[in-house]
Amino acid sequence: MKATKLVTKPAKQRKRFFQAPDHIRHRCFTASLSPELRASHDVNALPIRKGDTVRIMRGDHEGFEGKVNQVDTRKYRVYVEGLTREKVDGTTIFLSVHPSKIMITDLTLEDKWRKQVLERKRTTGKAKETIIEKPVSEEAIDTKKTSGKMQKKQPKKRKTRQSAQKKPETKPKKIEKVRTARKKKSRTSAKIKLKKPSETRPRYMRRKKAKKKSER
Repeated sequence: MKATKLVTKPAKQRKRFFQAPDHIRHRCFTASLSPELRASHDVNALPIRKGDTVRIMRGDHEGFEGKVNQVDTRKYRVYVEGLTREKVDGTTIFLSVHPSKIMITDLTLEDKWRKQVLERKRTTGKAKETIIEKPVSEEAIDTKKTSGKMQKKQPKKRKTRQSAQKKPETKPKKIEKVRTARKKKSRTSAKIKLKKPSETRPRYMRRKKAKKKSER
């Protein structure tokens, strides 16, 4: 799956929330388990399903318990048995609750797929707990201490004139020949005489000057 980019605009966030596919909507219905269920199943949270017993933790109906009657994935709401309201006509209506305000007190394990989910989450949680750093042996600690003491930075030695004079000249003969040839070429190039400014001018300029002289 391609990783989706984070969105900061509220209009785009709402669009993604209300146009999300079912496998993403299912995650929004996760609710925390009661401490008794956590101790027995070693799982912290699970998505709500029809038939689970639930307790409302916040809102006007705080502390109400009952079984889940319906789960509306389109509106992101949960309907609990017994949580109703009477209209002016006298008809009763079920009140909806957001899944973030609910805690699961009892699970329905009739579905085999839900049992597999519990086992998978339990194994992954234990695997994270078992990951512990390897203990360092005492020998390795001693070697680190000794190496730290021995490897001290020594001051750099300054170069003196005597050391520079003592260095022997180890230049090959071929390189000297090449350098002498280059020097000869440079001398010859210096001896070349520069042309006069009158000679560098084009011919038509020279002719004009010649005409003027003749007229005079």
